[in-house]
Amino acid sequence: MSVLRTLESKIAGFVEGTFSRAFRSEVRPVELARKLAREMEEHKSSSLTHVYVPHEYRVFLSRRDRERFADYEAALADELAGYLLEHARREELTLMARPVIEFETDPQLGLGEFGIQTGIVQAPQEQVEEVRAEPEPPPVPEPQPPPPPVGAPGAGRTMVYSSASRLAEPLEERARSRAEKALLLMDGRRMVVASEGVSLGRSRSCDIVLSDPNVSRRHAEIRPRGGSWVLVDLGSTNGSRINGRSIEGSEVVKPGDQIELGSTRLTFELE
Repeated sequence: MSVLRTLESKIAGFVEGTFSRAFRSEVRPVELARKLAREMEEHKSSSLTHVYVPHEYRVFLSRRDRERFADYEAALADELAGYLLEHARREELTLMARPVIEFETDPQLGLGEFGIQTGIVQAPQEQVEEVRAEPEPPPVPEPQPPPPPVGAPGAGRTMVYSSASRLAEPLEERARSRAEKALLLMDGRRMVVASEGVSLGRSRSCDIVLSDPNVSRRHAEIRPRGGSWVLVDLGSTNGSRINGRSIEGSEVVKPGDQIELGSTRLTFELE
């Protein structure tokens, strides 16, 4: 395991270990950390020399979820901010300031569901020096307005996640999808697919990290859908295949199916 992977594991383990006893609801700190990192990467803004990402995040929780860890909110926000800071450093992303995370209650969310809204970051304009025959006074840069606060009209869209299921499903269908444990087999390893699904790719923010140069940073996801599981391609460069056949969008996977992502092969199973 690389030094960076070890560091990420320690951070994730510390967050989960510190607060796991306090969080009795379905929302777990590690899930929040992963989705915050995902939103960070999906709101990039590039300049000539840097890739900027937002530093302001608002997390919306159901009333019951927030009540259950109200006493730990400040400590959790600080740990999640530290996790995002380390993630940005590892991925060579530039922050305008230390990450700031605020929690809000949304009565429309159910137990185990949470939403994430990011601020919008604009990459500063970088001056390019030109060689001139005669020196000219440098232009006076126009002042750049600060990024809008989270929740302002210019803020990013709010993404809603569920630690119980990534898709809204009838309770009876959701119960059937959880009756059997989904597994991915790769190189003799058995990896359990979480009830809400897993993401796969080269990015360290993915649930299953694949060290394959032919795999995109966020390549695919396996999600529950009704009483089945589906493989969802996330717009990867080299595509996703089931039993040697390329898929478009998403497709149901069945026990024994061979999943190909880049040069990596995995077997889907249920037990």
